[in-house]
Amino acid sequence: MRLSLLMLVALVPAVPALAAETPELQRAVGAPQAVGAVHTLRQIPEACARLEGVFTGDAAAPYRFSAVRTSEQCQPRARFVDYTKAQPSTDKGWKLNDVIRVPNAACPAQQAVVRVWRLPSSNKVELDGQGQSRIYLEEAKKQAAAGQIPQVTMFAAQLQMEGKGCN
Repeated sequence: MRLSLLMLVALVPAVPALAAETPELQRAVGAPQAVGAVHTLRQIPEACARLEGVFTGDAAAPYRFSAVRTSEQCQPRARFVDYTKAQPSTDKGWKLNDVIRVPNAACPAQQAVVRVWRLPSSNKVELDGQGQSRIYLEEAKKQAAAGQIPQVTMFAAQLQMEGKGCN
């Protein structure tokens, strides 16, 4: 009994570390993708963006991904920022939002792992009597001139390769 209690106490500090790495969204491993086939990893509608990836076949850079704008008419309510500039971490308020795993069809031992981070905005959206969020041009201009532009939710993504490459 004492031994199991000691083991439980020893494991308790490890639980928060695991919780920090648990993404907000849970998903299964994606379908294997062929080399050269461009595929959608995830859509982020509030940022008007879609994450696209492709296995390149190049040993030095086996996978490449990018954020692509979904539509010119889309009005973003969030921003997609560069991971290296943002340096997201839980200490800075970022949350691990999603972990996307994509196996290489030509090399099953290799997979691309894209981690998507989200920094929620702290501003509350006020709704009018009809339940709509409205922005009035003159008020927005005054806020911008005063440097009081409200913060928006931000997203960043990081690519890592797991497994061994095939020859």
